[in-house]
Amino acid sequence: MIHTQFLGWGLQMTMLGMGLVFTLLALLWLLLTLVLRLDREPEEAVTKEISAQEATIKAERIAALADGAVGAQTPEPPTVNGMPADLVAVILVAAHQHRQTLRRQAAPQMRTAWPGSQLFASRWLAAGRARQTHNWQPRGR
Repeated sequence: MIHTQFLGWGLQMTMLGMGLVFTLLALLWLLLTLVLRLDREPEEAVTKEISAQEATIKAERIAALADGAVGAQTPEPPTVNGMPADLVAVILVAAHQHRQTLRRQAAPQMRTAWPGSQLFASRWLAAGRARQTHNWQPRGR
């Protein structure tokens, strides 16, 4: 008995809440539609036909105004210390790739222990430990 009262009250509140939300949405939709209709710009009627020559003159006048507008000028290509920026980027990428290649080949110069000096472990185990503790891959990969 008590459960049906709570269920009825819950359904009533749900319907009231949903009805209020959708009623306000409908009113907002009608208000926006009304504002759009009242705020419409008047349409200009074409009174006379323009000859091709007049249209060309008008288009050239508009193009001349657009050429002088701010932002219409062609920007200068970006440079870094007098060199084109894309050339500097290519050099940077090549130097980075070269450094990565040399890093992989630098193992003999960068050893922490001479090969064979760690007799407590096999070479296979020592190589695995060295690979775990001295990772030559760049961080983030």
